[in-house]
Amino acid sequence: VMVKKLVGTQTLAVDLEADSMFHYREKVCLLQLAANGSTYLVDPLMINDLSALKTIFADPSLTKVFHGADYDVRSLYRDFHLEVAGLFDTELACRFLGYHPSGLATILSERYGVALDKRFQRKNWAIRPLPEEMLAYAAADVTYLFPLANALREELIAKNRLAWVKEECENLSRVRAPEKNDQPLFLRFKGAGTLDRRSLAVLEAVLQVRDTIAAQKDRPAYKIFGKDAVMSLAETKPCTLKALGQSNALSNKQIKLWGNRIINAVTKAKAQNEMPTYPKTRKSRPPQKLTRRISALKNWRKQRARQLGLEPGLIINNALITAIATLKPSRTTDLNAIENLRYWQIETFGDEITALLTKLA
Repeated sequence: VMVKKLVGTQTLAVDLEADSMFHYREKVCLLQLAANGSTYLVDPLMINDLSALKTIFADPSLTKVFHGADYDVRSLYRDFHLEVAGLFDTELACRFLGYHPSGLATILSERYGVALDKRFQRKNWAIRPLPEEMLAYAAADVTYLFPLANALREELIAKNRLAWVKEECENLSRVRAPEKNDQPLFLRFKGAGTLDRRSLAVLEAVLQVRDTIAAQKDRPAYKIFGKDAVMSLAETKPCTLKALGQSNALSNKQIKLWGNRIINAVTKAKAQNEMPTYPKTRKSRPPQKLTRRISALKNWRKQRARQLGLEPGLIINNALITAIATLKPSRTTDLNAIENLRYWQIETFGDEITALLTKLA
């Protein structure tokens, strides 16, 4: 019934709630949709098949309004293979209009005097039944996206930036969640690159134990024990319960529950013949002329960002600046060869960039 009512609508406001703070594998727990004056709450924990929404979400003529769509787009495709076409991200729009901070709660408070209850953001959305107050919060999240999107679109048109946001939204609609791979867990652990090889082996062993426990208990890994505890274990390498207690990395309760598993893992890791190596890329010093071009482009970007009232990284990020400086384009059309450089960036700033680099040549 809901899908039939959505057919033919021009704009659909979308939001979702997940349970990443409460479960080992996060999942979408609630999908909020609003259109034509009605709000719908879809429970994917009760409805296994959401394929009926595929046509609607994939229709580029139907604008889907999100706020901060990156996580939502990844999650919708990961859990339901829903592709989002016709995306308009109000958070991106706010950033391209120079609004900071650009969080939904702040924007709605400043524009409409609406106070979203942030405490619900940290609630467990997998519980059933969901309390009425949580359902009301979820519904309110999408209700205000319509007037916000309309207002922001008019402001973008007035500043000739609507095309910028549309292109960014089109690229954003294609992001996907990273797939699980067999790479060591330490590659995703902050601070691993500072450890020696033996400590790195212990770190990996501790992370594997933590990950196994988290999967068994269906809890996020960081809620088993945190990153500071993990790093402490990697550095102290306790091989006995006494040493584990003296490390002060874990509580007495944690030691009682998992102490033997941890010291067994640490002992085996220390005795390995082959120790892992953290992949480090040595960056050679760039040629002086390249450094000069990069510096000139960053100075230009800083001035333009100030003039436009935008974050410098929105205009062109550092990776693209390096790519441009390396290419040394003499014509604006040369910029088309740079991967990930947007059409709007070339059209708006291409002549300025090539003129600047030509002067430096």
